[in-house]
Amino acid sequence: MYAQMVKTDADRVRSLDEMSAHERAFQERVDRGEKIEPKEWMPEAYRKTLIRQIGQHAHSEIVGQLPEGNWITRAPTLERKAILLAKVQDEAGHGLYLYCAAETLGVSRDELLALLHSGKMKYSSIFNYPTLNWADIGAVGWLVDGAAIMNQVQLQKTSYGPYSRAMIRICKEESFHQRQGYDIMMKMAAGSPEQKRMAQDALNRFWYPSLMMFGPSDADSVHSAQSMAWKIKINTNDELRQKFVDQTVPQAKYLGLTIPDENLKWNEEKGGYDFSEPDWDEFFEVINGNGPCNKERLGARVKAWEDGRWFRDGLNAHAEKAAARRAAAKIAAE
Repeated sequence: MYAQMVKTDADRVRSLDEMSAHERAFQERVDRGEKIEPKEWMPEAYRKTLIRQIGQHAHSEIVGQLPEGNWITRAPTLERKAILLAKVQDEAGHGLYLYCAAETLGVSRDELLALLHSGKMKYSSIFNYPTLNWADIGAVGWLVDGAAIMNQVQLQKTSYGPYSRAMIRICKEESFHQRQGYDIMMKMAAGSPEQKRMAQDALNRFWYPSLMMFGPSDADSVHSAQSMAWKIKINTNDELRQKFVDQTVPQAKYLGLTIPDENLKWNEEKGGYDFSEPDWDEFFEVINGNGPCNKERLGARVKAWEDGRWFRDGLNAHAEKAAARRAAAKIAAE
């Protein structure tokens, strides 16, 4: 998922009897599977939780352009260059859809970006790892986008209407991203011995960071429980991580690559693979700003924002002048 460890401001999930009349009616609508729309009543904690989740998701789409955009000019063929350019462009569009969805909750895009640039709002930990060679671009598409799709498909069912509808289009495009990544890995794995070694190395480095994308186990998390009660979140982190592993292991076998986990084995009883947990100390180090590329990624976003200030100022000045002309024309007509 592109949003990790989203807080809900709740210390526990309350029963219907403990809720006010408005809260009870709201929860019953959610339980019936109805979509909540922007102008309808919602608990303040629900609104804030959505802002945190959608904002973090939007930031992840925008920051996620950086590891791949670095390879557009170095793609091995013109076709690969065009495909990667389209993929990066899609990610920018996804960020815009999501910022628009967040704005329906009463927060501006400028406010969300200010929170990102100050470090008060996060983006997915996965984008703080470097893409060292072309095989890494394949691994990002196959593993990172594959992990993202695992959760985003479920978010099409989320309770907030604008978020749910944005995810429908995003998921269609993300499926293309995952396929192009796997296609790169297929070509590398079937290529020269050196190319196959590059593909295996990329899998080795991105496997555990991809598992971290789902966040730590949330079985005992009140935030996760509340998000699921509101149907902001549909599945637990552990459920999604298990589904991702079960789907990805056969894909790796088809490529002739090895998942870097000595404890990986099929568990007939649970109908899924047993696997090793990621290094959660590393995860917390990365989300706290101490990953391999945290400073580089955030620095690039802040620089882009500052470099574009003149353009935003010009647009605002034009809009103000146009509004003034319309107002003057209206007065003159009266």
